[in-house]
Amino acid sequence: MPPLHQPDRRLTNPVIRGFHPDPSICRVGDDYYLACSSFEYFPGVPLFHSRDLVHWTQIGNALDRPEQLRLSDAWSSGGIYAPTLRHHDGRFWLIVTNCTEGGGNLIVTATDPTGPWSDPIWAPGVPGIDPDLVWDEDGTCWCTVAGVSQVRLDPSTGQTYGTQHRLWSGGPGAKAPEAPHLYRIGDYWYLLIAEGGTERGHAVSIARGRTPAGPFEPCPANPILTHRGTDHPVQNTGHADLVQGPDGSWWMVFLGARPGGGTPGWHVLGRETFLAPVTWVDDWPVVGEVALDLPELPWPLSPSPVEEHRDDFELAELRPSWISLRDRPAEHCTTKERPGWLTLRARGGSLDEPDVVFTGRRQQHRSCRARTLVDATEGGGGLAVRLDERHHYEIEVSGTRVRVVARIGSLRTVVAAQSVPAGPVVLAVTITEPPSPHGPCTGPDVVSLGVEQPDGTFTELATLDGRYLSTEVAGGFTGRVIGMYAAAGTVHFDWFDYEPLDS
Repeated sequence: MPPLHQPDRRLTNPVIRGFHPDPSICRVGDDYYLACSSFEYFPGVPLFHSRDLVHWTQIGNALDRPEQLRLSDAWSSGGIYAPTLRHHDGRFWLIVTNCTEGGGNLIVTATDPTGPWSDPIWAPGVPGIDPDLVWDEDGTCWCTVAGVSQVRLDPSTGQTYGTQHRLWSGGPGAKAPEAPHLYRIGDYWYLLIAEGGTERGHAVSIARGRTPAGPFEPCPANPILTHRGTDHPVQNTGHADLVQGPDGSWWMVFLGARPGGGTPGWHVLGRETFLAPVTWVDDWPVVGEVALDLPELPWPLSPSPVEEHRDDFELAELRPSWISLRDRPAEHCTTKERPGWLTLRARGGSLDEPDVVFTGRRQQHRSCRARTLVDATEGGGGLAVRLDERHHYEIEVSGTRVRVVARIGSLRTVVAAQSVPAGPVVLAVTITEPPSPHGPCTGPDVVSLGVEQPDGTFTELATLDGRYLSTEVAGGFTGRVIGMYAAAGTVHFDWFDYEPLDS
């Protein structure tokens, strides 16, 4: 059993770091469960467990089988959008949108959140994204989607009943009403939505009515959460979900981004999951401070396992935190071919191509170091920092030659190259704050790529500006993923190590 942190009463935001947007949460007894979007990565919909809302452990992925999740046609930032996770009648229900050709809204269920999850139940009569499920007092299930509209649904079959009807379009002048969630709290049904788009104008608003089908009256204090027009270190706040603790307290989970650098501010980790307290005044929720560090919570925090940052690939299956681009067929990604190694067999020729064989983990810290021992005697590949097909930095070894490649939009160049001895080599990427002095034009970070010598010294081949691997430059909805890839032939990786360099 891994060692445990000692419990304390401190809340540190974000509670789930890195590219983990669109959180949806439910509680069963003393246990909380949370799901996030995963877009073009496989497996899909990471699932987390906590007993204190602060320490979260990934327990699996809801869509971890090819028959559940087809992403071959998914564009970058396409694929799996915005799940809703609920527990009803002794079963977990998860509804989510697969934004690909031939996709749509699908439902999977499980009695145990660690799985297995069922094959998908498709709901072709539910158009739109961000689907929500809720059951009223007589057991009728209502599905609400972005827009915001609603239809009655049998979640066990995917069959809809009646016509889809509009519920609420959000605040006056606000764009993109989406991410709806419905709750029965006290005498009211509450409709929580996001609006303003998922950029700096993002916000959370709420309305209430006497039935799940409305009509709904908006909260006079809308939006109840937004950081637009502020210099708060957490921006883009929105896409929220509410949960009540066993002690009766209320909490909100939501996505946010932490921009860095000068103007306009670049966020590179993607949209992360944050937590804030909620109180009730006149039957309306009031969201408390979104703090990076709150001094004390009303209950002691649970011990949490120390995060495992090194993987020696000794297990038959990869840990649930590893994600691959669009699929993970065993003939291209396996730990069984060469025991104690991860073997990647190339399919696409480079990270510019959507079918490249790439397996990585989310960058979760602003400053970090990633290393891997690569045996490329049968091919070529290496270590990359990826945002999408048009924005990535990588260090690649083939034979006795190592090179650093940068792809920024339509530009692709070999930045540096050098010879290395034949045999396995340690490749490394270090991401840190830019050197001083800092000014309005300073980027969020710098990315150094190089080779680690047997004595542990790091030979830097190139240092690149991190702003070009940010959402503000590339667009899209994901965040950086650091990982291993094969560009030609077969490449073996003995271990991978990720070391946070900030708190």
